[in-house]
Amino acid sequence: MTYDLLIKNGTVVDGTGAPARQADVAVAGGRIAEIGRIKESAAKVIDAAGCVVAPGFIDPHTHYDAQICWDGAVTPSSWHGVTSVVMGNCGVGIAPCKPAAREIAMHDLVNVEGIPFDVLEKGITWDWETFPEFLDAAERRRPAVNLGFLAPLTPFRHFVMGEESMDRAATVDETQRIRALLAEAVDAGALGFSSTILNQHVGFGGRPLACRNASDDELRAYAGMLKDKGKGAIEIAITRQTSVVDDDQYALLDLLVSASGRPVTFIALFDRDDISEAVRDTLRKIAPLVARGVRPQTSPLPLTREINMRSPFPFAAFPSWNRIFTDKSKPAQAAAYRDPAFRAAFREELKIPINFANWDRITLHETGAPALKGLEGRTVTDIARARGQDGVDAFLDVTLEADLAAEFTMASFNTRVDRMTELLNDPSILVALGDGGAHVDMLCDCGYPTYLLGTWVRERQVLTLERAVQRLTSDPADLFGIHDRGRLRPGLAADITVFDPTTVGSGNRGVRRFDLPGGAKRMVMPSRGIEYTAVNGAVTYAQGQLTGAAEGRVLRS
Repeated sequence: MTYDLLIKNGTVVDGTGAPARQADVAVAGGRIAEIGRIKESAAKVIDAAGCVVAPGFIDPHTHYDAQICWDGAVTPSSWHGVTSVVMGNCGVGIAPCKPAAREIAMHDLVNVEGIPFDVLEKGITWDWETFPEFLDAAERRRPAVNLGFLAPLTPFRHFVMGEESMDRAATVDETQRIRALLAEAVDAGALGFSSTILNQHVGFGGRPLACRNASDDELRAYAGMLKDKGKGAIEIAITRQTSVVDDDQYALLDLLVSASGRPVTFIALFDRDDISEAVRDTLRKIAPLVARGVRPQTSPLPLTREINMRSPFPFAAFPSWNRIFTDKSKPAQAAAYRDPAFRAAFREELKIPINFANWDRITLHETGAPALKGLEGRTVTDIARARGQDGVDAFLDVTLEADLAAEFTMASFNTRVDRMTELLNDPSILVALGDGGAHVDMLCDCGYPTYLLGTWVRERQVLTLERAVQRLTSDPADLFGIHDRGRLRPGLAADITVFDPTTVGSGNRGVRRFDLPGGAKRMVMPSRGIEYTAVNGAVTYAQGQLTGAAEGRVLRS
């Protein structure tokens, strides 16, 4: 027999957690045909000596909903061994969407995902209206990777309720109509649905993202739909105070898992040195829910954020900053930053214990103003001390002096090695949160698979190679019901990643590219050590370059 693809002499780590073994992998017709010592020939042969041969990585938390319109390779995720992505997270998306609501949907993405409006206006093709039509449009684009979709609750509520979805709960009749649309989406292939309750998730006009107004009765109805279907998962952004699950949030998770009988995953669980026991306390608290199918998500990355003062997402949770997102014109934002009443309100909000209040963690990264060059690289605390100001005045004065072009970085979470060792080895926690496609002007976290393998496996040795690969493959596949991927086994889809375990890795800071529609800026994360990836048997990435192969599919439930 002649195979389509033969990967020889590699160390097979099959995604199940089983010990690595030396074997060849043969592919025919887009599926794994045989694993072992293979004598037959193939149309294409890859010598993987010295490399690991693993299932393609699956990133279960991305925001590529718009990007797939102009980038079927969903870069940079596809540079990091990722062969399947799940999008539609955090309750925000662009389908279903009536033509009259397109601007509202785009502004939701601007505020929640930090994607410039001009990029969306130039890049989104809008060759759909319903959610099933959106999936079909994605399939027609012949992507280079596999695309999985959650049904984001915001556009479904808006489709039925219009702009009132941003102000109130649905009526009984509206709830049933939204439920029917969600059921239609799951029938078409959605892997479940997503939502959020986070204060910083504001949408069009600075109003709450529509799904934040969903009542418990609504959510019970939507979760019950999944129970009726016997499939699907729920993803929700729920920790208003990062890594802390309050009693009302616990009750919401309980409602969702009880009503659905399906897996529920929530964000986010990050190690916090400012609240040292937050993760441990939360895991103890939610243990009864974990036993019933609730799983928190974490990232293996130390989280450093860029703050662009024209789109200052990290401050969106503060009520005083609502005006910054309501009118995003430069004069209006400058007037707000200058306003003593705005500053006073911000100071008061910083006194609330759950709010960020550590100016030591925010550093002035770049200003573009020659007069301010001497301040770059210094923390806001240092600048404030030198100027005889408090942190609020120093932060906002520098922003105004830089004509709002100031960019800051904020060091936040996941910095303690001993606590990250606990997080990454806890089987109840889903390793995820690549967030690809979101906050593109500030950060790029979607290189987390190579960072996990390079930093936590090779350098720090806190995870075995087999366990780390399982975390990136069969673990997310099983949660979202992606049954034919995530493992190397004859008969399954031939999604395969070949990497050099001695060099695989990435940094924790992205680099700038100007390759969005219209030449807009984004941050990307290059990879190291990913030698080859195959998607449905076609080699899509080889020795640092995309090949142009486009055999990805829409992953339908």
